Amino acid sequence: MSEKEISQYLSFILRHKPEEINLELNSEGWGNIYELIEKSQPINNTKLTLETIQTIVKNSDKKRFQISDDGLNIRAIQGHSNVNIQRKFTEKTPPEFLYHGTATRFLDSIKKQGLVPKDRQYVHLTECKDTAFSVGTRYGKPQILIINAWQMHDKGFQFYEAENNVWLVKNVPTEFISFSF
Repeated sequence: MSEKEISQYLSFILRHKPEEINLELNSEGWGNIYELIEKSQPINNTKLTLETIQTIVKNSDKKRFQISDDGLNIRAIQGHSNVNIQRKFTEKTPPEFLYHGTATRFLDSIKKQGLVPKDRQYVHLTECKDTAFSVGTRYGKPQILIINAWQMHDKGFQFYEAENNVWLVKNVPTEFISFSF
């Protein structure tokens, strides 16, 4: 079983479907790490262990998960589609520009409706063009969009920065998107 497979499983449970294993998450997304281990089915015939989860959290380049200071709970940092999870992030002033990676096949839709979170709670943005490019390649031929974040903030849009440096906003209207990158 690879770390990638375990990370994908944790994302599925902690971001989208905790009910699949009857795991209760509080409104901030925290679930008991020992219940997660106990209730999880083996992944490719391998049972989750505390050590495996700690390794995934520590070594993940995307830093998607967080273990509580007391070591008893775990959560996904952002990316939730579960409507019962309403993480409270502190509003923050964004840099002048942020980036969003997508695939060229989505551009017509984005030009019509802007960036919307779809099944997630927020649109995810980054300060790093390379990260945006990497995200875009997951969905097809990549396209990096430049978001005029400072201008959005000036117009009253609220921005948040998650613990893993992902910037979050409820939506991005087309007037703040540059498609020519």
